[in-house]
Amino acid sequence: MDLSTYTSNNHCNVYVNSDVPEVCKEEPCVVGVDEAGRGPVLVNKHSELKASGVADSKTLTEEQREKIFGVIHENCDYVGWSVEVISPLYISNCMYKRPKVSLNEVSHNAAIGLIKRAIAAGVNVSEVYVDTVGPPEKYQAKLQEIFPTVKVTVEKKADALFPCVSGASICAKVARDRALKKWEFPEGIEIDNWGSGYPGDAVTKNFLLNSLNQVFGFPGIVRFSWSTAEKILEEKCVPVTWNEEEDEEEKDKTPSVLQFFAKKPKSSSVLGRPPQKKTHHFFTDRCLKSVESF
Repeated sequence: MDLSTYTSNNHCNVYVNSDVPEVCKEEPCVVGVDEAGRGPVLVNKHSELKASGVADSKTLTEEQREKIFGVIHENCDYVGWSVEVISPLYISNCMYKRPKVSLNEVSHNAAIGLIKRAIAAGVNVSEVYVDTVGPPEKYQAKLQEIFPTVKVTVEKKADALFPCVSGASICAKVARDRALKKWEFPEGIEIDNWGSGYPGDAVTKNFLLNSLNQVFGFPGIVRFSWSTAEKILEEKCVPVTWNEEEDEEEKDKTPSVLQFFAKKPKSSSVLGRPPQKKTHHFFTDRCLKSVESF
């Protein structure tokens, strides 16, 4: 699974996929879809896939997932896979745009796009199994309307019920793990451990607080629309008010942007040594430097 296209340009979404097995074009094929990046697996032999040891990716260690993904990839005569790696920046932009695109809708659109790509590649899709995002009945009805000739099944915990969805969950999680391991920070941060990414993880909290820029917020690896991140931004960052229209009197009261360029006193982190940071690339790209007086 070559993710170099994404790691070198991680603010954009990318598709990564295997070749389509010829048997999946000639015979009815089953597609499983799960999320953790988003990934589908297309097969025409459920039993063989189950025999490879596939299971819900959350129940497996990273080493086990890598091993099973290797088995999936090696059985390219009857198994194919494809993943869409969705950038945190893309998700944040969707959730903050007008009209807002919810996280569930982002996930639905990704699943629909992956199924369409499989069909466009010549796969003879007869059945689709999907791990639900949101109410399963509504999601299934939505997919069934888009793909009327395909039998669609959407269920909770589908990644534990159907081998094709289990396989998809492994492909998606392997892609996510590899993308994070090779993440390149244009912000100049040098760190290789940000924890699990969940709010209860002390390492993740430490990373969020120590990588925070009071003007620009978090580095691009963080989904700004995540409630945990939003709370930190509200508490720690410079407040910003966006006005639809400004009258002349209000314009005169607008503070100068130069206030953000003053040097700040050094402070020690109570959570341990902060990650080494360079000047934000917004400033270096424009040859801007901090000043002590105006």
